[in-house]
Amino acid sequence: MSGIPEGPVHPEPPETRAAESALTERHPPYGAEPRVGCSPSELRDYRAAFRVAQLAMAVIDQDGVVVAANDSFGLLLGAEPEALREQAAADLVDLASDGRTWHAYREVLRGRRSRFRCTRRLKHADGRSLWAEVTVAPVPDSRRVLLSIADISDRRELQARLRHLQMHDPVTRLPNRALFFERLSAALEASAQDAADLASAAAIAGTASASAIAGAVGAVDPGETISSSYESYGYGRTGRIGLCYLDLDGFKAVNDTLGHRVGDRLLAAVASRLTECADSDGYTRSGGHLVARLGGDEFAILVEDSTGTEQLADLARSVLCALQQPFDLGGQRLSVSASIGVVERSGSGTTATALMQDADTTLYWAKADGKARWTLFDPERNAHRMTRQALSSTLRPAVERGEFALEYQPLVDLVDGAVRGVEALVRWNHPQFGVLPPNRFVGIAEEDGSIVELGRWVLRTACRQARQWQKDHPRERPIFVSVNVAVRQVWDSDLVADVAGILAETGLAPYLLQLELTESAVMGSAGRPLQALQALSDMGVRIAIDDFGTGYSNLAYLSRLPVSVLKLDGSFVRGFQDEEHANPADELIVEALVQLAHRLGLTVTAECVETSGQASRLRRIGCDTGQGWLYSRAVTPDRIAELIGAEPLPV
Repeated sequence: MSGIPEGPVHPEPPETRAAESALTERHPPYGAEPRVGCSPSELRDYRAAFRVAQLAMAVIDQDGVVVAANDSFGLLLGAEPEALREQAAADLVDLASDGRTWHAYREVLRGRRSRFRCTRRLKHADGRSLWAEVTVAPVPDSRRVLLSIADISDRRELQARLRHLQMHDPVTRLPNRALFFERLSAALEASAQDAADLASAAAIAGTASASAIAGAVGAVDPGETISSSYESYGYGRTGRIGLCYLDLDGFKAVNDTLGHRVGDRLLAAVASRLTECADSDGYTRSGGHLVARLGGDEFAILVEDSTGTEQLADLARSVLCALQQPFDLGGQRLSVSASIGVVERSGSGTTATALMQDADTTLYWAKADGKARWTLFDPERNAHRMTRQALSSTLRPAVERGEFALEYQPLVDLVDGAVRGVEALVRWNHPQFGVLPPNRFVGIAEEDGSIVELGRWVLRTACRQARQWQKDHPRERPIFVSVNVAVRQVWDSDLVADVAGILAETGLAPYLLQLELTESAVMGSAGRPLQALQALSDMGVRIAIDDFGTGYSNLAYLSRLPVSVLKLDGSFVRGFQDEEHANPADELIVEALVQLAHRLGLTVTAECVETSGQASRLRRIGCDTGQGWLYSRAVTPDRIAELIGAEPLPV
């Protein structure tokens, strides 16, 4: 009888690793000092104990041949002890199945090693399999060796049960995060090995001469030879890996309203449907796709040797379809949806961490895009996200390093073409990405709160510059400066105190400062924001609503706000571009807004004025000022200084 190797044979038997672990045990070489001889009665006792011992034992000579075996050894192997004599012990207990075990065994036989121990899976005489711990050690005062076999099946079974409990989720009975990452890492390692084997095959094929190839295989394309080699190395593997990372939408509401018991039953039902979807998708060399619960309401389906993004897309669609069907949980019908992030790529060159990070990012995209959908990983979109993260991490220090600068765009009187004011527009001179416009970083600054510090710097710089223009042109009518303010600046800082302090510091008159807030930020303001706006207005600062007409457009509320200027969104003005086929409705809407503003005592600025035709129509409607490329792009302070007191701009 020979031992049954533990686990699959290809590419490396798992028992090799077990044997290696056992072979690390080292003892001092067995000494040759003789012991005091035993009496005949003692020897008889020893032989009797050897024969009736419950531990299977056999005495082996230096050649590895069984000299004597006890009854337990014969019972284990299904043979009479006498019949086992003169047989090779290595064949009986499978000690020659791997090189390291065989070498260690031979070292003990030759007296160069004190003992070694390994684990083998053997077949009992009654047909059942058992796990055995095989120990080989020299017999004192003898040239022979004692081989013993201990049945450790119960211990192995307990270890297996404990591992199963450790590696599986108790609610869904699916593999848990630990087992998922173990399987994922193994799959990536296998893909890397396949890639290395393919590269070796390609290198061998590349060194073969054309004549040798022709002589050996005829007129065969070398590429086909490499492909065949790859098939032989990989057994049909693709070397690719796919992952569907999903999160249940609104699961927290189920727990909060119906309780965790119902929530757990829902998770188990979801796990069952995910398993059905994975099983119906097909099998790979590793069996079915691995479905795991990663924690909370997050699940993952791992697809080894995937065939491409289409396979993962089909799997994601089937999962969404399966989860859309209502769940009947003991008379309660629940509906649930899921958002799925899908990643599919070559396994070679990637890591488990990178794969999961991209899957998590893609899942976030699916949530942000509206939930109840799947989204495929997009490298370009991810690059934008990485850039955004890079900007976020360097935004706060950039203010201290002085990487920001202001440019100013003129606000022109539509009647006489005079420059009445300027809007301050911040630019980031990023050392890596170059000059960035506000739309690249202001949103990030609002999210992480750095807009407060950045906004304070913009306000101080703009007021100081406006005061400087006033000093440089004392005989000219001073121009006001308009500064954009984020709603978070109102909430997270004392904006009134900041403005008052900066005006006092720079010496700029309050009426020469205009603060712009978007319509969505101003409309519905109550409490602290409204009090701040009122205090600023009472101070003499002008308040403007930016992008008016695109937000709430609560005209009734508008009359109660301390606002002095409306800035019409550029979408209204762009409707004037086609002068030959003008839409009368656009002009009527703008005219109505202008008249309403004037009746409320407000002035109106039109944004995005790009043509003289647009300017003419806005002037005819009664709009007060215009801003856009027709007059000037955003320019440096020196260029604005040249416009002060100069000839009026064409209107």
